[in-house]
Parts: sequence; structure tokens; C-alpha cells
Amino acid sequence: MNIDRNAPVGVFDSGIGGLTVAREIMRNLPSEKIVYFGDTARVPYGSKSRETVIRYSRQIIHFLQEQKVKAIVVACNTASAFALDAVKDELDIPILGVIEAGARVAAQETRNKRVGIIGTVGTVGSGIHASYLRELDPEITVIGKACPLFVPLVEEGWYHDPVTEEVARRYLKELQEQEIDTLILGCTHYPLLRSTIRKIMGEEVCLVNPAYETALELKKLLSRLDLASNEAAQEEFPYRFYVSDLAEKFKDFANSILPYNVEKTQKIDIEKY
Repeated sequence: MNIDRNAPVGVFDSGIGGLTVAREIMRNLPSEKIVYFGDTARVPYGSKSRETVIRYSRQIIHFLQEQKVKAIVVACNTASAFALDAVKDELDIPILGVIEAGARVAAQETRNKRVGIIGTVGTVGSGIHASYLRELDPEITVIGKACPLFVPLVEEGWYHDPVTEEVARRYLKELQEQEIDTLILGCTHYPLLRSTIRKIMGEEVCLVNPAYETALELKKLLSRLDLASNEAAQEEFPYRFYVSDLAEKFKDFANSILPYNVEKTQKIDIEKY
């Protein structure tokens, strides 16, 4: 496997949520370059069928391969749930999703073996976190709750708004009643609501942020395969951003959450791939 270790890492998501994963990669793997693709024309994936999500993911992977990436992070829980296994064997570069790392940490952290998972309708409905967690520890009970309104609230920038808190209280009430001690933030938008979720669930519930855990997983994977970049990301533009629509809106959101100033976001026709 002859892969250039100084090539960028490809990161993709159905839209802007995966930027929380890109942010953790920037913080924890500062010498890695990133090519990010957000499928802003076809978001959300959470309500789409498995076949559609697999088709979209294949198109995006072809685009990222053209960008000569050395590894791919599927920074979307729905695409990780539906497409990862389908595409894994078609690739000659490593690919990882955002579900396994979060599930592993949750299994380690839980004391009463009651783990909650919040995510999109697609992610929660797929039952994928539950099956991973049961493999890791058959005694774990998993309580899933879809929170479809969280994504639009985050995209409005309403992280600390009374409306968001009210919606969160209604969604999370069920999980509070189920006495979970660990909660997986199973959608890449949700880390941005972490303080609101923390306020409602209380200090004693461990919140698992899969974006952070996935960045650490990537770090381990690259060093194991001897693919960690050995040059500082000193290029003028170490991070490149592509979208399928709404480039300006994407850029504004990216600049509100990333530790890096995004000057340009390029729109491409993903249907060509």
C-alpha cells in the first residue's frame, strides 16, 4: 500500500455538522491537512433511505479519492451507520466512521450499564450504536432517542437559546426517567449543544463526544499504519472546503466554530462522481 503520508485526510458529512469532527482533528492532529466535503445540497441524511445514503457516500468518496486523500473520516453518523460497511472493502485507503469510537468510550464509562444515545431518526432507527455496545458488553441496556429539531436549532446558531433549552428538556426527559449514566451525542451537530445538554442531564451523566473520540482514533490509526504526516501543515491553505451548495452560508458557519479562518469554500457538482 503506497500512500503518501503527507497527503490530506478526507472528511465528509451531510452538511456542516461534521465540522465538529474537523475541529477536533485540527486541535488534536495539528500537522494533518484536511479536505472537507459537506453535502449541503442533499442534507439531511437522517431521513433518507439506506440505499440513497450509500449512493451519496460513494459519490463523495470518489471525489475525495480524486483529491488524493490518504484516509477518509465519515463524519456523519447516518452515513457511518448505513454506508461504512458497504464501502469499506471497495477502498485501498483506510476509512473510519464516528460511531465505533464513541460506543467504545461509552462502554468503558458506564457504571450502571444504562447508556443513552441521541441522534437523527436514521441513526437511532438503525440501532447501530446498540449493536456495537452489546458486542462490547452484552449487559448494557441502550435507550435511543431521536432529536430531529436539534440540527436546525444548531444551524440557526441558537446554542444557548431558551427555545433550544425547552426543546432539549422535552427530548431528554425520557432519558432522565430511564436513569442513564452515560449519553452518546450521536450526531455531529450535538457537541455544539453540549452545555445545554449538560445543564439538563446534570453533572453525574457522562457525555460522550464522538467527534473528539474519532479524532483520537484517527491519530492512532495513522500512526499504526505509518501514515502520520511528518511535516508541519505549514502550507498556506492546509484545510480545503468543498460543498454541493450554499458555499457562503457554509463558510459563515465554519468560521463561527473552527479555530481557523476559512477564506474560501468551493461548490462542486457532486452528481458527476
